Amino acid sequence: MKKKITLIISLLFGLMFINAGLNKFLNYMPIPEDLPQDMINLMSAMMQISWLIPLIGLMEIAGGILFIIPKTRALGAIILVPILVGITLINITSAPSGLPLVIVLLVIEVWAILNNREKYLAMVR
Repeated sequence: MKKKITLIISLLFGLMFINAGLNKFLNYMPIPEDLPQDMINLMSAMMQISWLIPLIGLMEIAGGILFIIPKTRALGAIILVPILVGITLINITSAPSGLPLVIVLLVIEVWAILNNREKYLAMVR
């Protein structure tokens, strides 16, 4: 039962990041009408750096795929840490309405990292 729940949570978590990464290339999700001006300014600034959005998209896709696969979940979790930190900071400063979802994502991320801590210890030693 624990393996099934872990698989479902990992699959949903990974698919959320794969979807977000694909959207950076295909632009299929509409921009919300009530987007705060701070967010619009931030996205405009990020788009000025032509390689930044594609890089973030690639990392989201790679991290999401790796997170879904049990053997590579530890690597996927590490790849997604800086992305989640950025998402958290953006939601705290500009769009606090998204914080409940971000907190759930952070809890899953921390769980994955703690669950795979023995894999990370080998890098530190």
